[in-house]
Amino acid sequence: MNVLDKIVARKREEVAERKSKRTIKEMEASPLFAVANLSLKKFLLDPERTGIIAEFKKKSPSKGVINASALPEVVTKQYEEAGASAVSVLTDIDFFGGSDEDLAKARKAINIPILRKDFIIDEYQIVEAKAMGANVILLIAACLQTEEVKRFSEFTHSLGMEVLLEVHNEEELFENLYPSIDVVGVNNRNLKDFSVSIDTSIKLAELIPAHYLKISESGISDVSAIAKLRDQGFNGFLIGENFMRTENPGEAMKKFVKEMKEYQDIR
Repeated sequence: MNVLDKIVARKREEVAERKSKRTIKEMEASPLFAVANLSLKKFLLDPERTGIIAEFKKKSPSKGVINASALPEVVTKQYEEAGASAVSVLTDIDFFGGSDEDLAKARKAINIPILRKDFIIDEYQIVEAKAMGANVILLIAACLQTEEVKRFSEFTHSLGMEVLLEVHNEEELFENLYPSIDVVGVNNRNLKDFSVSIDTSIKLAELIPAHYLKISESGISDVSAIAKLRDQGFNGFLIGENFMRTENPGEAMKKFVKEMKEYQDIR
């Protein structure tokens, strides 16, 4: 059993536990459930913003503890001020040290879209996401059947939210290009050996139909990589560890954005 299989197995147990504690009706009564959605697509295309989806992540299975003391309300606000188009907040507890509370605190602090970064395996989690203030949910092709991607994405749209489909290869891409997908994300991390290369994104770039926005995820640590990916038509860039492993993630992003602009001016 690989790491992804372990995560999904634990997630099924976790969702069953959650269902026994809180009903869908209770979540639908949440004040945030009726709030109009903030569109990731709109913010990614806003020329006043950077295209960066800045991630709040405390730890990961591959890296261990990244930044245990960071406060979501502080870091995500700094991300917003630095020009982030959106933020991604980990809510997985066991493997990534996240929580629903992290996302809820971020929601109170910022006015840009929030991606709930978790392993969605049940519609219940999508209702949860809306109730806690998320605008976008992540569907990871590697841990879902194609029928589930279709069903979950259509259900997400019925709630007025958007969908980011994450793929790692051609097969996952071609099997899951449903009309209910809003953004296609290419994860540059190899799930077998955890190696990372933006070549994965570059290889798949021309295979993603033009009507989907596309983002590159993982392994983006320098501004030249952003430039290469923009040249391949990528609209956004999910960056987490590059900022979170520093003492001040918000300041790290601010510096990165400044370098981005300077690099673009030189080009």
